[in-house]
Amino acid sequence: MAVNGPVAVCVDAGTTVIKAVVFDEEGRELAVARRETAVAHPRPDRAEQDMAAVWRAVAAAAAEAVRRVPEPVRLIAVTAQGDGAWLVDRAHRPVRRAVLWNDARAAGVVRRWRADGVLERAFRVNASLTNAGLPNAILRVLAEEEPDALDAAHAVLTCGSWLFLRLTGRLGIDASEASAPWLDLRTGAYGESLLAEYGLTEHRRLLPPLLSGDGLVAELTSEAAGELGVAAGTPVVLAPYDIVATALGTGATAAGHATCVLGTTLCTEILVDRAELGGEPSGLTLDFGVPGLLMRAFPTLAGTGVLDWTVALLGLRDHDELSDLAAGVPPGADGLRLLPYLSPAGERAPFLDPSASGLVAGLRFPHGRAHLARAVLEGLAHVIRDCLDAAPGRPTELRLCGGGTASALWCRLIADITGVPTATARDTEVGAKGALLFALTALGAHRDLPAAAGALVGPGRRFEPDQDLRALYEREHAEFLATRRLAAARWGEGPGDE
Repeated sequence: MAVNGPVAVCVDAGTTVIKAVVFDEEGRELAVARRETAVAHPRPDRAEQDMAAVWRAVAAAAAEAVRRVPEPVRLIAVTAQGDGAWLVDRAHRPVRRAVLWNDARAAGVVRRWRADGVLERAFRVNASLTNAGLPNAILRVLAEEEPDALDAAHAVLTCGSWLFLRLTGRLGIDASEASAPWLDLRTGAYGESLLAEYGLTEHRRLLPPLLSGDGLVAELTSEAAGELGVAAGTPVVLAPYDIVATALGTGATAAGHATCVLGTTLCTEILVDRAELGGEPSGLTLDFGVPGLLMRAFPTLAGTGVLDWTVALLGLRDHDELSDLAAGVPPGADGLRLLPYLSPAGERAPFLDPSASGLVAGLRFPHGRAHLARAVLEGLAHVIRDCLDAAPGRPTELRLCGGGTASALWCRLIADITGVPTATARDTEVGAKGALLFALTALGAHRDLPAAAGALVGPGRRFEPDQDLRALYEREHAEFLATRRLAAARWGEGPGDE
């Protein structure tokens, strides 16, 4: 299926914001449209979305972006939030609200699997450490709490595969979304032994067809075309899910390239040429259909939500004011330290503990609002270093993307604390750019991903580590880890924990 023309609309469906970006033949952003989406919390530990509402937001954003450009759109590409469980019936209708990646209802399941050795045995097959937001854990809970929903379901999808289904009518899932928790990385197929480990053999029918190659490209249906204002038959490409797409969008396309997404989740990731099934189980390993290339990803549950919490707590306007406040405090925040594990689901990378919680340490009378602001930014930077230390190899550069890159201070702190130079992306919508690179390569417009990145991705700002601060931040990181070890001894002892 060929693409005749330069204009592409690329959808990046995040958890709370849907973005549709129109690119020209040089990879420049011509138009960006956004729609917010709501996350329902029926209980504090639960996070769900209305699947039909997500589709409507995507259609509306894409239609608005398309209206802003004079040329006809000749390509659609989709990337989206990953994990979770998006259940559809045989008529491709939602069975219930989607259970999201940051839902914690399966925390008890994960604890049981860890105690029984299931997590470690599964890691030796798929090089991914199951957390409460992955579909295997969610299905295990739904089998116990909502068996009627699973009986009514025909397939368990992710956000991206749900949108691909709505756009094209094709049911399936790509390798990046299937890798954790379903794929045996030795064969590239669904691992039957994994299903047995998860106690889900009887629900094998819910796993959708694996899509690869030409299967990731399909034509836009007449119904979807009417909603988007794009011609029916336009090629639609299902790109890898967002953490892979964002890495591609920064230009990371070869083994050793590293990226960190400063978004709702801090996702530190590095491209590798083979799966490591040994060692300490940690993070995710994602196959995204490129021979000889896999993604080792450490998607934390700590991220810009911690900044949102701090902004609200301190009565600030926004992240910019938080960064300005933090800039007035010296490195190390005068001994104030923050463990930023604020998610109700605990933490999932580089360590897994559904009971993990935040902690402020070293607090004294002289500390004020600015110290807390600084400690938050530094604490999140220590989390990124923790992930880099768990990753294979040592990158020579860490490419940063996401909303957090608006803070030059935070980008510089990450370089100082990790000891790795950081570089921001030139593009503002990096996930959409990554979807574009993948789509154009899949359709033959570029020889491969490195060629596409070389033609369409440009550099942004670069930050070198301050060598005068290395000794300080080495001590600070050791203290950060020591504080976490002490806190971890008490995690899980609070009310409501098992």
